[in-house]
Amino acid sequence: MSRNDERPEEPAGGAPEQLALIRETVRKAKVPKAKPRTWRGAPLAKELPVARVLVDKGVLHLDKYFDYAVTEELDAVAQPGVRVRVRFGAGSHNVRDGRREGGGMIDGFLIERRAESDYAGPLAALAYVVSPEPVLSPELLALSRAIADRYAGSLADVLQLAVPPRNGPAEKKASPEPLPPPGAPAPGTWGRYAHGPAFLRELAAGGAPRAVWNALPGPHWPEELARAVVATLASGRGALVVLPDGRSAARVDAALTALVGKGHHTLLTADAGPQKRYGQWLAARRGSVRAVIGTRAAMFAPVTDLGLVAVWDDGDSSHSDDHAPFPHVREVLELRAQHSRCGFLLGATSCTVEAAQLVESQWAVPLRPGREHVRAAAPLIRTVGDEEVARDGAARAARLPSLAWQTVRDGLRSGPVLVQVPRRGYVPSLACERCRTPARCGHCAGPLEAADQRELHCGWCGRDAAGWRCGECGSVRLRAQVVGARRTAEELGRAFPAVPVRTSGRDHVLESVPAAPALVVSTPGAEPVAEGGYAAALLLDGWAMLGRPDLRAGEEALRRWISASALVRGQAEGGTVVVVAEPSLRPVQALVRWDPVGHAQRELAERAELGFPPVSRMAAVSGRPEAIAAFLAAAELPADAEVLGPVPLPVAEPGRPRRPGDPPVGEVWERALLRVPPGSGAALATALKAAQAARLARGGGDPVRIRIDPPDIG
Repeated sequence: MSRNDERPEEPAGGAPEQLALIRETVRKAKVPKAKPRTWRGAPLAKELPVARVLVDKGVLHLDKYFDYAVTEELDAVAQPGVRVRVRFGAGSHNVRDGRREGGGMIDGFLIERRAESDYAGPLAALAYVVSPEPVLSPELLALSRAIADRYAGSLADVLQLAVPPRNGPAEKKASPEPLPPPGAPAPGTWGRYAHGPAFLRELAAGGAPRAVWNALPGPHWPEELARAVVATLASGRGALVVLPDGRSAARVDAALTALVGKGHHTLLTADAGPQKRYGQWLAARRGSVRAVIGTRAAMFAPVTDLGLVAVWDDGDSSHSDDHAPFPHVREVLELRAQHSRCGFLLGATSCTVEAAQLVESQWAVPLRPGREHVRAAAPLIRTVGDEEVARDGAARAARLPSLAWQTVRDGLRSGPVLVQVPRRGYVPSLACERCRTPARCGHCAGPLEAADQRELHCGWCGRDAAGWRCGECGSVRLRAQVVGARRTAEELGRAFPAVPVRTSGRDHVLESVPAAPALVVSTPGAEPVAEGGYAAALLLDGWAMLGRPDLRAGEEALRRWISASALVRGQAEGGTVVVVAEPSLRPVQALVRWDPVGHAQRELAERAELGFPPVSRMAAVSGRPEAIAAFLAAAELPADAEVLGPVPLPVAEPGRPRRPGDPPVGEVWERALLRVPPGSGAALATALKAAQAARLARGGGDPVRIRIDPPDIG
């Protein structure tokens, strides 16, 4: 035992009596004993003595506001939007001096001050105000409520994503004074797009144009995004740009700094520490900076007087949040554009079906380049199909077609060569052996499966499909789509021993590579930028991406290919791309023609005919079989809702990587898909949210997970 643990010496004579007198005086004093906890006996604020608080519980059956009493001492700091601490869960029997007491301490946000409460019983008092900084504005609250309703989630869960955790030192530090607005920028390379300069002029004039931008390949898109931001700043308003990763955000950050210098904007990414990130967020909320560039979490950034919201590459999976209620950046920014009546820009070198729908519905106008600009900027695309590979002796020996081999050798004479290899986890599905058309269910058009060589069945609704016949050619024979070879990178290194080989993937992602000759082997989405552009690119194992059992397989494969090809030099500079996939398939043809918009338009037309998202709305409900059955029986779904399934989900094995939303290890779960036609999406979300809230209020039982607009539906 240390000396600090030893008993102290007895106090000098008379000290015990003095201590007893002090305790008695404190006991009889009128000052509340439990001031930090209940404010027992403390007078209430003279005006608006009731605070309406959102408690941070995050459960659906408590997704409402609770009233608390505001004491006179907290009156000045207890303002709408501040963080507070309250006692929650006390029973109505625990009342002293007209004030409810007890319960556990919990965080919350003060929503509004009121003169009276709707609750007839005694109120608990606010425990204390965490900080006088009003972090929750009325605009952010309204947006968060709309997101919670759309995705069948709770407001508290959305605010967890929208408002970063508090950092005291960052909050105490004053933000700099805002800089005066810059001048309107010149159009620059926006002149290559129809209506591009007009879009910038309308932003600079204070307008709110909405556009879907099909960007040309090459290095100019970060500067073009930056010019749209500067045009908005020139009107005296703010701008927000959300990008899929920190690398692309850094490119736009550098382009914007080059145009107007530092001080007009801030960068919000996950790489920044808590203090720096919260300080940057506060700078935007306080109006010190008028523009925010960032990754997914920045979609809720509190930009003052918002004039433009922009998202780059909306098809990237990183734009879909992995935390409940799983909002997507594109949908959030669409809602922000409507709520704030500001401009909207959705840009990408490719084009998603959702982007095509925005144009078709005339919600947004297209910003597209002329074909002469496409031919000047895009590389030459060449294809190698299965039949050519089968006839190619070199391909059979080394699993690399002669055309690809020659392209690599020629490209290495003038610069680096990019090799895109699908990463692990691309699961093959079934397709017609003759024409390669994906095998679909005749009832719901879901993907057909035959796990472990068992009977053919649908992966969506679970119906048997023993009598399947191809709707294109009439064949009854199926084949599993080809999965790419994992050793391609190693074989390329052995084939070109004098050339350095660089790799970029999940464990280590390169930002850029020099212009010197090198082989750069990358998984999709991790391709580094080459100085001066790549001399050539190989897109290997195309079937591994096209054959995924997913509604978006073709769209996603084309997006990955175009993103990689956009890093290659233009055809006039000798840039060449070789894609190893069946040339007759629609995504391959769209790549050859460099026509992602046409591909998206055709996909949209087919999905409208078959009732697929985004034309319809869909929700995924997963859990144990008995929990799913009870949930669906209790839910009051819209009359036009269609239930597909349930079907079993793959059982997660111990030690294997798990994605968000996967079943717990070793548990048998099922998934049901709920589909409604246009106009019924809000009713479906409301019904699912009500059913989940009722189930949780009764005690819950086995978990049931709900995801509106799931990114992967098979």
